[in-house]
Amino acid sequence: MAWWGQCGLGKAALFIGVLLNCKKMSLSSVGIFHTILGILAIVAAVAGFIRYGKINLATLSGGIYFYATIVTSLSALGISKHGGFNAGHVFSLFIILLVAMAYFLFSRKKASLKARYFENFLLSFSFFLSLVPTVNETFTRVPIADPLASDSKDPIIAQTLLILFVLFIIGSIFQFLKQRKMNRLVSTTYLEQY
Repeated sequence: MAWWGQCGLGKAALFIGVLLNCKKMSLSSVGIFHTILGILAIVAAVAGFIRYGKINLATLSGGIYFYATIVTSLSALGISKHGGFNAGHVFSLFIILLVAMAYFLFSRKKASLKARYFENFLLSFSFFLSLVPTVNETFTRVPIADPLASDSKDPIIAQTLLILFVLFIIGSIFQFLKQRKMNRLVSTTYLEQY
């Protein structure tokens, strides 16, 4: 019997089983919960980037990203591979702060066109920061028999994070330019009405 059958996973959950591989990855129940929600947050963010060019909190994908990221970050505080409070916990707290500030701008500063720049940046930066431990944990665990990286200092992790950082910078510039175009359109429309 295949390992996903031994773990009690149906074929519909095969992709989650592939990522987690149940017992062989030595994930706790909190770790499995954290990983599933983290994957959901990443998928929602990528869907937002593809559809809107940003994580848009006014949409379903943006809402899923916001809540899944908050819960994932909070659950990370209960996980410690190395024991005690560590850099991963600091990342989690900082990510919570970033998405909370973005949500504040989204919900309380709707009329401020300038707030959209900061909201976009905060959400994209939170996404980039969440990829740092994601890459580290994934590369040191997958594939199970022979992980891509031997530890967090492996060059493949640094190279991957550098590529993601360059993509983050390019994406941030794109978002800025797109938001500026949208803001000009809104300003022009407003001026034409009055």
